[in-house]
Amino acid sequence: MPAQWTGEIIGEMHIHGITGKQLAAEANINEKYLSAILNGHREPKGAEERLRAALARLCASKDN
Repeated sequence: MPAQWTGEIIGEMHIHGITGKQLAAEANINEKYLSAILNGHREPKGAEERLRAALARLCASKDN
């Protein structure tokens, strides 16, 4: 089962129109690996912080 934070990330992606491809590129990870993380199939250490930081950068660039 995915962690709650993954749902929050996905929600923010939808709100800001950010694709998985964009988030994966910003976080410097493979798209399929990002999908596995967001779907709860992988739980790498530090993933939440890394993805939240990448998402924040993308949101900031979209808001400007």
